[in-house]
Amino acid sequence: MTISILLFLFLVSLSLYKAYTNTKDVIINDIQYKSIEPNEPHINLLQISDMHLENISISPEQLYNQLKDNKIDLITITGDFLDRKRSIPKLIPYLKVFNKLNTKYGIYVVFGNHDYILKKQDLNLLKSTLEQYNCTVMQNQHQKLVINGDVLNIIGIDDSSTNRSDLFKSYDNISPGYNLVITHDPNIVLEMKNHHFDYLLSGHFHGGQIHWPKPYHLAKLGRKLMKMNMVKGLHFYDNKPFYISEGLGQTVLNIRIGSRPEITYHKLSIKNITEKVTSKAI
Repeated sequence: MTISILLFLFLVSLSLYKAYTNTKDVIINDIQYKSIEPNEPHINLLQISDMHLENISISPEQLYNQLKDNKIDLITITGDFLDRKRSIPKLIPYLKVFNKLNTKYGIYVVFGNHDYILKKQDLNLLKSTLEQYNCTVMQNQHQKLVINGDVLNIIGIDDSSTNRSDLFKSYDNISPGYNLVITHDPNIVLEMKNHHFDYLLSGHFHGGQIHWPKPYHLAKLGRKLMKMNMVKGLHFYDNKPFYISEGLGQTVLNIRIGSRPEITYHKLSIKNITEKVTSKAI
């Protein structure tokens, strides 16, 4: 009996250790949802999601070494930076890494449900810290970029899981162009039949984080998407592509089973989406 108990405890300890080491095994995925001709102009976009600085296993230095050799035109961070005020200083070295990459078109971020756990004054501190390090914080708003004469609309939709998303406000007076949506909760795609997007980036699900044998706990986060097996990666809904990142950090427990922390690069062609515009017209 004692031997059986000891064996059981050993196996549990071994499994937990493996689950913890999984959080250090960052996967880098290159995503291209449609073909791009060899000489076709495109932008290289880096997506970071769900950093959860209370439970992150990659240091700023390690992150920089993962990113430094890649050409990055645009960075998007799709929510859940942290949920405690004391973690805000821990964010700064990571923001310095993103700034060190010298992206051509900037850094755009949205908040997630964990960020909204913060008290109002602490959320304001998080927002001002992000802005201090050249991040454009988007809360139901959009910004137009003109890239080689083509219009790229970056649309930041606030977190749907905390009932803060406002599609009409996010799209108000938007210009014709390529619509890139960044948001935290992918469930918003179920409500966007009348709001066009060309590509949508999200996070929130952590790829299940404990995805064994299935991510049953995700039912309360996204029952319909889970039933359609839309938990992580590239998917299409109403023939529109969207990506669910597995995220870089963990929540509650710093372990992963059946999932890995993720960094994603997305190659996007916005050429010929809209008629050419001149800088004078903008």
